[in-house]
Amino acid sequence: MFYVSMFFQYASQYLKTRFTYRVDTAVEILSDLLNQAVNLIFILVVFGHTSLLSGWSRDEIIFIYGFFLVPFALFSTFFNIWDFNERYIVKGEMDRVLTRPVHSLFQIIMERMELESLFGVITGLVVMGYAGMNLGLSFTWYDVLIFFVMVIGGMFIYAGIFLSIATIGFWSDSRTDIMPMMYNISNYGRYPVNIYNKIIQFVLTWILPFAFVGVYPASYFLNREEWYGYAFLTPVMGAVFFGLAVVLWNTGVKKYRGAGN
Repeated sequence: MFYVSMFFQYASQYLKTRFTYRVDTAVEILSDLLNQAVNLIFILVVFGHTSLLSGWSRDEIIFIYGFFLVPFALFSTFFNIWDFNERYIVKGEMDRVLTRPVHSLFQIIMERMELESLFGVITGLVVMGYAGMNLGLSFTWYDVLIFFVMVIGGMFIYAGIFLSIATIGFWSDSRTDIMPMMYNISNYGRYPVNIYNKIIQFVLTWILPFAFVGVYPASYFLNREEWYGYAFLTPVMGAVFFGLAVVLWNTGVKKYRGAGN
C-alpha cells in the first residue's frame, strides 16, 4: 500500500507539471501520433506492391502493429530510461536516489514517468479494431483477460531488456550507444518473424524476444494456431526477463561506487 500511495503522489505531481505546459504536452502527443502514422504508411506502401508477405495479409500485419503499440506505450510510460546512464550515473543523480527509503528502481520509474505516452494504447486499440473489422475477427469475453495478460507480458519483456542494458552503467560509467541500437533492433518485433532468416528469428524469439511483444501474442487473436504455443509463452518470457533485470539492478546498486573522482 505504501508503494501504491507513492505512485499516486508521483502521478499527481507529474500531471500538475504537464498541465502547466499544455502546449508542450500536446506537441509531444502529436509527435507520437505522426510517428505511428509514418509506420502505418510504410506498411501500406509495402502492400501496394504485394498482396501477401510470407503468408500474412496487409490487415493481419496492421493488426500486429496495432497490438505492438499497446505494450510499447505502457513501456514508454513507465520505463522511460533511455538516458539512465547519462543522467543518473554520469551526472551523479543516483546518489540522491539512494539516500531515500524507497527502492531505487521504483523511484527512477516514477521520476521518468511520461503519462502522455498512454495515448499510444488508444492508438493501438483503434488500429487493432480497424484491422479486426476488415478481417472479420470475433472475440469471446475471456479474450479480454488474455489480451491484458499478454500486453503486460510484452511490456515486461521490453522493460526487462532495456533495464538490463541500463544496469551496465553500474559497472561502467562511460557513455554507451547500446540503447539506440537496441531500440532499432526492437522494431523488427513489429512484423511477423517468419519474413526474416532463421538466425534473426532465433534472436528475436530467445535472445532479444521482441517477437513476444508483437507477432506472437497477436497471432492468438488472428487465429494463427501454429503460433499459439509461442503466444502463451508471452507472460512467462515477460516474468523471466523482468525478473532477471531486477536481479541485475539490485546487484548493480551494490556495486555502485557513487559520483565523483
